[in-house]
Amino acid sequence: MPVKMVLNAKASPGTVPVKIYTKEIEHAALEQLKNIAQLPIVYSHVAAMPDVHLGKGATVGSVIPTVGAIIPAAVGVDIGCGMNAVRTSLQANQLPDSLKSVRAAIEARVPVGFARHKMINARESACKDLAPGADRLFEKHPALLKMLRDPQRTWVTQVGTLGGGNHFIEICLDESDQVWVMLHSGSRGIGNAIGQHFIKLARKDMAVHIHNLPDRDLAYFSEGSQHFDDYVEAVNWGQEYARVNRQEMMKLVIGCLREYLPPFTLTSEAINCHHNYVVREAHFGRDVFVTRKGAISAQRDQLGIIPGSMGSRSYIVRGKGNPESFCSCAHGAGRKMSRNAARKRFTRRDLEEQTKGVDCRKDSGVLDEIPAAYKDIDRVMGNQSDLVDVVHTLRQVICVKG
Repeated sequence: MPVKMVLNAKASPGTVPVKIYTKEIEHAALEQLKNIAQLPIVYSHVAAMPDVHLGKGATVGSVIPTVGAIIPAAVGVDIGCGMNAVRTSLQANQLPDSLKSVRAAIEARVPVGFARHKMINARESACKDLAPGADRLFEKHPALLKMLRDPQRTWVTQVGTLGGGNHFIEICLDESDQVWVMLHSGSRGIGNAIGQHFIKLARKDMAVHIHNLPDRDLAYFSEGSQHFDDYVEAVNWGQEYARVNRQEMMKLVIGCLREYLPPFTLTSEAINCHHNYVVREAHFGRDVFVTRKGAISAQRDQLGIIPGSMGSRSYIVRGKGNPESFCSCAHGAGRKMSRNAARKRFTRRDLEEQTKGVDCRKDSGVLDEIPAAYKDIDRVMGNQSDLVDVVHTLRQVICVKG
């Protein structure tokens, strides 16, 4: 049975309830959620998914409906970060006994970490469609030019690149031993610059007009204000950039697999879903802006991706359209300890033990991504059984990290 608790059920005027789909939440994240619930722009209630944890700007795993306003720091700086997955016709027995050469080929084909494509026209077609929006952004907001080294080249050469942190590319097997490709990334350097730029503008605006925000990171733009329309245009472009980035990476990975594996076809339409984004939707009789920070849309019959940590199961799910969660669900396992805490607590041997059977980096550089630093994905799934149904259960055999 799912676990759900409600904060501020008997709230004072101006404070909405917070509905939380877990009891596994740290005090700091609770306080962060309470601050969000105090904002006059929040409608009905705040929903916190079972992977909820403390975040920068706003709580990771939160779903925030707002009326006539958007909180840039709640959307965050990895605008449009999300997942892409596709099923192939390959079976597990068609994979080579050693997967090292396949992983090395993917790492050579898809730039990871701070790397980018060396040729500016590497993803020419995709960049051509994105270019008009980028030009408008730089023209309207010259500050973005100062935030990026060689800004035009940066966003172009980073299309189809992974980045670092918890971003990954994985080859997985489902319950029928069918091979899937799954990846996780966002809007790279340009999304980060857009996010930082508008967070600063929102704080500046709030400092002039509103002086009692519970947290400066919750500064927002109201419809009709100086920067609202500019932010909507910029964040929509950033979200599209992130989607295209994942799409282009998927093309690179599939092309790479075709060179190393037997002939195959793609047997299921690719799922490409954001989990850091804002969108206009209707909920409880009102048109609102829904910010999902570390949460995915789970409208009725909508397919989504909920990845586990490196070395644990992941899930392809179908949404139930639960109105209490604003038709949302978790975006992953969710961290239960900080990156610094994980590095101090665990060793390389721990990492090797916890990623047995997965061909991946097992060095100290990815120790902060060790599975034990994350919540139990099966408990997360159990706590949202009224939000989604499991369609496929995936287990990793290759994991590429930034």
